[in-house]
Amino acid sequence: MSNSERAGDSAFARVLRSSIARSGLSLDRVQARLLAKGIPVSVTALSYWQSGKRQPERRSSISAVAALEDVLALRPGELLGLLPPPKPRGAPARRRPPSDTVNFPMEALLALLERVGAPYALEQQHRLNPITVHDRCEVAEDGGQRSTTARTVFQATADAQDRWLLVYDHGGADAGPPYLQALRNCTAGRVEVDTEHGLTAAELLFDRSIDRGETQLIEYTLANGGPPYPECRNTYYREFRRPVREYLLEIRFHTPPRQCWQYSRAGEDPEQRRDLKLDATGGVHAIALDFGPGVFGISWL
Repeated sequence: MSNSERAGDSAFARVLRSSIARSGLSLDRVQARLLAKGIPVSVTALSYWQSGKRQPERRSSISAVAALEDVLALRPGELLGLLPPPKPRGAPARRRPPSDTVNFPMEALLALLERVGAPYALEQQHRLNPITVHDRCEVAEDGGQRSTTARTVFQATADAQDRWLLVYDHGGADAGPPYLQALRNCTAGRVEVDTEHGLTAAELLFDRSIDRGETQLIEYTLANGGPPYPECRNTYYREFRRPVREYLLEIRFHTPPRQCWQYSRAGEDPEQRRDLKLDATGGVHAIALDFGPGVFGISWL
């Protein structure tokens, strides 16, 4: 097996490995040049990245990759564009079939649904289809996620639909649960928290029951405690298990980043990227039309 075909390899690892070899620099010299830029990275981490054993995920690691592109004389984004989106931090978790959960143990989710009084939510998730989804993420001064406000229009595929079950991933056991505030056409019902796995399940009760073909618009905010605020790893995205007609994503920054881009992946298609420019208020937005299944998000440096 050649170096470029080793088990667990990735495009990021292959390009990083070949770029380091082409530069003629040892990992110690790469580390020294990064440190001169104020970016401390261990030789062990660099070795793991180029071997494919691990990939950069934390905000500090993503910044190190951007500096690596400069050290290795690569184009901006040449390495960053090969990294898949990190595990969601603070994005509402999609309700998936039991065999398709990737963000946390399925047994933890099932136990949480039982506690919130919705043990059959996974089987019933098709009864409300999201038609339009609008997320607005507020990034705090420390780079963490201050809050997310979501506005969603649902269409019922069965009669007597009166609630939406929200499952929220805090971003790990160390991050505390957010404060849920119902803003429009709904109220917060039962809420249960799994501190071990960093999960919250909450009912959003509609102000009226809707029947097949009818729609309902709700709006709510998930606010995190801080500072420090939970780390969002310089990205925010949603994974859509079914098509959505419109998804609008806004990111509002306390401190404007140097670079922003939107990205999307659908099925086995290669990732699509497009650079974004900050608006006059220090934020960016991206929109997806008739999208999914797939992942759509925004990243920044």
